[in-house]
Amino acid sequence: MRMVVLQSGSNGNCVYVEGGGVRLLVDAGISGRQAELRLASHGMDIRQVDVLLISHDHRDHIRTLGVFQRKFGIPAYITEKTLAVAEQFYCLGRLGTLYFFEPGDILQVGGLKIYTIPTPHDAVEGVGFVFDDGQKRLGILTDLGHPFPELRRLIHSLDAVLLESNYDPQMLQQGPYPEWLKRRIQGPHGHLSNQEAAQLLRSALGGRLRWACLGHLSENNNSPEIALQTHQQLLEGRLPLAVASRYEVSDLFEV
Repeated sequence: MRMVVLQSGSNGNCVYVEGGGVRLLVDAGISGRQAELRLASHGMDIRQVDVLLISHDHRDHIRTLGVFQRKFGIPAYITEKTLAVAEQFYCLGRLGTLYFFEPGDILQVGGLKIYTIPTPHDAVEGVGFVFDDGQKRLGILTDLGHPFPELRRLIHSLDAVLLESNYDPQMLQQGPYPEWLKRRIQGPHGHLSNQEAAQLLRSALGGRLRWACLGHLSENNNSPEIALQTHQQLLEGRLPLAVASRYEVSDLFEV
């Protein structure tokens, strides 16, 4: 399988995954033009993407769903409640082909089995995704809420993962956010800290996990350098790491 992170952060999310004869995108939180150009930089054509998956109803993951469908003709998988909430708050415009699933469902698209993992993030029906081509397993796990018990077991089962590492606790506490927002981020329906993400990865050392890419870093409460330093200290250099950018396309990852 192959993965390219087109963008990851509260300013917009979109990830390309290829495996089992299927090309797909996870989330539509960046412009169609950006998605097209960033895929083209890796020699990929967005019009050859087979499926779009939507993880939850927050703007940075769903705002350009309609654009991706109208401009590129990509069918989308989404939960009915996610769509209903999004249409209340955002102007998605005319939509194309939609396939509905329930959190926890296993989707079969070509030779790729897609596990939809319910998450406790503060969305109506948020999910993470695990892609299984029969040989390797890749996780796209962001906006997780907190390190819920199933998450540790899930990461143990993966060969590679894009994992949320959203904030540094000290930066968050000393930063300019109002108290209610700080509580939301740190709370059970918010985001994972660098330390929480690193502890999850540390628990998987010695297993099948071969690399991790850290994603959804906060612009105000984190930095790539701090996130990497925290992980490297806890992981003691035993797992290859990368950081997905809020502004630029990533390298091509393979597993």
